[in-house]
Amino acid sequence: MRPILLCTALASLLLSACGTSTSIDEFRLSSTQLELNGGEQVVVMGRRHSGEYETEPGFIDCIGGKLADGGSIQVMPEQQFLDSFYPWFEPRTAPLGLKRMGRMLEDPLIAQHLHQLGIRYMIWVDGNTETSEKSGALSCALAPGGGGCFGFASWDKTSEYEAVIWDLKKLDEKGRVKVDAKGSSYLLAVGAPIPFIAQVQSEACNGIGKRLQGFFGTAQGGL
Repeated sequence: MRPILLCTALASLLLSACGTSTSIDEFRLSSTQLELNGGEQVVVMGRRHSGEYETEPGFIDCIGGKLADGGSIQVMPEQQFLDSFYPWFEPRTAPLGLKRMGRMLEDPLIAQHLHQLGIRYMIWVDGNTETSEKSGALSCALAPGGGGCFGFASWDKTSEYEAVIWDLKKLDEKGRVKVDAKGSSYLLAVGAPIPFIAQVQSEACNGIGKRLQGFFGTAQGGL
């Protein structure tokens, strides 16, 4: 019984310790809410400058879902946008700044297609989630009639992202949102492994999504 009691006590302690801390900075160039007329929509894009670096597509999808929550903002899925404009927004050709975006819009085919799709705002998201400070050890063994694992492991995760809003109609920047989320995760094993995972990336997505909603006056509360 002692291993079970120890496992239960440690589990209770870890559940209270594996939360996340999140800080969010918001910069607006105007105090007025962003306009979004009928038929206009938003696309959320992840930065991917080379074959070795890209903002996680799943995180971009998460932000798009948060931004569209409630149905008042139409958000085009990132992959649909990329397929529609191939190869203009691939890593080697995607505009990294508004000047480059302006030159791209001088191409009437690109400008016309953006207009047809109603893309008014492009939100670029840059950053990633990293794992660090790994410690502990876990060992598992098979034995006649059963087996199991024993040990303890922990690791920290940090999510750092920045979202920049471009108004493609006026060709200017409307604001930025930066988020920094940190948390510790644990894996406890006295027989069967029990994970306690800090939802760091989820907290970062929620924080950015709610702030972006606020730019359009549709924030639903939360972070």
